[in-house]
Amino acid sequence: MPSACGRRWFVVLPDREPAPAVAASLASYACHTLTHASGRPWLVGCWPADQEVTTRAGAVRLAALGPSDLTPETLAAHGTAVDGAAGSFHLLASDGGEVYARGTATGTRRLFTAAGGQVTVAADRASTLAWLTGAEIDRSRLALRMLLPAFPFPYETVSMWRGVVPVPPHQALRLGSDGRVRSERWWCPPASDLPLDEAAPLLRTALRAAIASRVRPGQVWGADLSGGMDSTSVCFLAHQAGAELVAVTLQWSAPANEDARYARLAAGHLPGLTHLVCPSAQLPQPFTGASDRRPAGEEPTPVLRYRAQQERLAQVLAGHGARRRLSGHGGDHVVTPPAAYVHPLLRRSPRTGVAHAMAHRALRRRPLSATARALLSDRSLPRWLRQQAAALEAVRRDRAPDFGWGPPPALPSWATGRAREPAAAALRAAAESTEPLGSDRGTHAWVHQARLAGIDAAHRADAGMQARLPVEAPFCDDAVLAACLRVRPEEAGHPASYKPLLAAALRGIVPPALLQRTTKDHSSQEWYAGRAAQRPALAAWAEDARLVAAGLAEPGALRRAFLAPALLRGGCAELEHTLGLEQWLRDLESHPHPGHLKEHACEPDT
Repeated sequence: MPSACGRRWFVVLPDREPAPAVAASLASYACHTLTHASGRPWLVGCWPADQEVTTRAGAVRLAALGPSDLTPETLAAHGTAVDGAAGSFHLLASDGGEVYARGTATGTRRLFTAAGGQVTVAADRASTLAWLTGAEIDRSRLALRMLLPAFPFPYETVSMWRGVVPVPPHQALRLGSDGRVRSERWWCPPASDLPLDEAAPLLRTALRAAIASRVRPGQVWGADLSGGMDSTSVCFLAHQAGAELVAVTLQWSAPANEDARYARLAAGHLPGLTHLVCPSAQLPQPFTGASDRRPAGEEPTPVLRYRAQQERLAQVLAGHGARRRLSGHGGDHVVTPPAAYVHPLLRRSPRTGVAHAMAHRALRRRPLSATARALLSDRSLPRWLRQQAAALEAVRRDRAPDFGWGPPPALPSWATGRAREPAAAALRAAAESTEPLGSDRGTHAWVHQARLAGIDAAHRADAGMQARLPVEAPFCDDAVLAACLRVRPEEAGHPASYKPLLAAALRGIVPPALLQRTTKDHSSQEWYAGRAAQRPALAAWAEDARLVAAGLAEPGALRRAFLAPALLRGGCAELEHTLGLEQWLRDLESHPHPGHLKEHACEPDT
């Protein structure tokens, strides 16, 4: 069975003094310690024992931490050149006094560095290094977390603490025994040059391997079965892999919501499945427990709204024997490219590009003039970032992603000038040193979109561990993203087709009626009902908001947003990041010690 360890963290130490002193300060919190050939500590932390693969040969030490299809033999044969391996894992090496470390290209597994005790160390969590070095919150980065609709590149990976530096997901870290610290690019997106019928088998193979790297025949796994194509695909592949599935479906209250109907249809094709349909009225409402203070997460996240609800579902799944949970999260982000692909397509194939541009324009109801300007613009990424810094303003209801390097960032209407200036300054600074993630803006935007999903998957995994039911999101694996990126984006991104790449990849595995679904439901009624129920708590938040105290939010505007979100120009999504940020600051104030650092060992593996 999977390990019962409810924590996951580690610190990477160079093969030099005074690293042993740093290791000693972590010893009472750690479950595992791996050493360099010299005998000095190399990796200190806690991780599930069944997600550790290690090997050694002479002075070389290699480790992969996280679910993967690697074995000691394959790890020894390939060393750090294991690109394409299935799963989601950190790859680490100690060789002749030099340390190599990398996470995942999607950001599900991250790395940070900081100077601690006269030596630079790395860790998979920024909060670990902040605690270790006594770092303080960088208030200017709070403004970045207020930006909408998503964290702009390259600040999706930024840490919230001064002196704690993120390693970009596509780069690997090297720590020398002489104290040198450097990074190098280890991942580049593949060419997007295959027709759909050739790319689909690659995605099918990658998804199968992603599931197989986690699931063993006979294991009881919890699974989300929302009725959507992503979670349905994961359930069918897990069933093929031999898992005993306990699937949970949330039945939302809207009369026209079709999720539960499609979920029941899927369940009927999965013999042996335990299918649990949970009406939303029988679960905690969104925002339940907002006033309860808990150990702060790794960083602010908008998942506050469904925290209590997901904890209840985790209890239900665990009560049926599940030890881990599979999620379809990330499917929306990796199998369908954002509209930015139209920009290079127009230059490569003008007739096809115009047709796709008009389809996206019709979907978003964009004016023809604005569409033409976006398509004709040849701004580089640095110029685009500088333009966004100059034009940074409040969210507009009619604002929609264009064909640029990413969604134009905006601030909520309650943001002050003290919030706008550091956010704009950060965008200007990025323009001076940032390189695109791909060869054109379409590839760059697609990889960035996948990275946002991967980082969110890491947040969900942390929340799952707190609920004692770790969550796995195989769509966010690097190998799955690489398979998706191989398709010609115009064959996967036309808005008239719903996830054609995934439908082609799962043909013959998932019944046609499920692959042909083109609708996507929502839970807006629950969102507003939950917020209304928590009105007294949110009113109290507004009276002494930490964001107001930091000078980043105007008190009257913030109070109106908290108490009447229906009036917001950007809708309820405009409020999500601010609520998550306010909650995180309050949690951190109440629990300054990282929740994953506890002075007792993990539960024994079973």
